Amino acid sequence: MYDPSNRREHVMQPIIDGRRTVDADRDTVTVFLIGMRINNPLAVRSWLPAVRAMPRMLSHLEQDPASGLLGYHSWLGRTTMLVSYWRNAEDLTRFASDPDAPHAPAWRAFNRSVAATGHVGVWHETYTATAQNSESIYVNMPAFGLAGAIGGIPIGTGSHTWKQRMKSAK
Repeated sequence: MYDPSNRREHVMQPIIDGRRTVDADRDTVTVFLIGMRINNPLAVRSWLPAVRAMPRMLSHLEQDPASGLLGYHSWLGRTTMLVSYWRNAEDLTRFASDPDAPHAPAWRAFNRSVAATGHVGVWHETYTATAQNSESIYVNMPAFGLAGAIGGIPIGTGSHTWKQRMKSAK
């Protein structure tokens, strides 16, 4: 069962057998992709602060259930990526611009000391999806993606195909 208080991704999550989707009974969800690329691996002083900033931000958000963060998954490497799911874009914007939250100081520090060097690249993309414009399926997966963020449900009558799931979301 989905537990919003336990958003941290665990390596050994149990596999949920069968086919699942997400409940289309929701208004919107905001999907935020963010990442960085280490352009100069030898410039540790440039990229290490950026690497350390995201865990502080996620810890801050996890400690505040009202933040609007629903869940996230991350992948690490020379190019890192974090996919996060938010209740709405306003919650994401409020966190990003909050001077007391860890994002604003980290962003200012990056722009002041690292951005011009080219040693580290950063990027983000934000999408707000309505239930009518989104569809998902998970087969023999742990709680993952949007289903990990808002909870998955078994595929049932009328939701076996992509076309049916898109239609049921309307």
